[in-house]
Amino acid sequence: MQNGQILERSEFVLKAPVLEEWKHSTIRGARKHSYNALVATIRFYFRASSLIKNSYQGIKTKIKDLGRKETVENEKREISKFLKVISEYKHKIRRIKQKVKEEESL
Repeated sequence: MQNGQILERSEFVLKAPVLEEWKHSTIRGARKHSYNALVATIRFYFRASSLIKNSYQGIKTKIKDLGRKETVENEKREISKFLKVISEYKHKIRRIKQKVKEEESL
């Protein structure tokens, strides 16, 4: 009410076809981009999990190989010491046999 007069208000609804098209195109674009983002996220997840799994397996085998190399080197050293001891015993036995043969022949 203004100065005794009643003003009528009419609801003004904007129904422009251009705005409706923009609205639909933005919704379609948002759906398309959200779908692409979802696909990219899933791809990244699987690739990252595969990479982590492969690197974990590689590191695991390297650690096992390091342990094996150290034991193999230690075993080789022990074997070579063992062979030296055996060869020394063989030489001693040969010397003793030669001495025994020399004594018998005299």
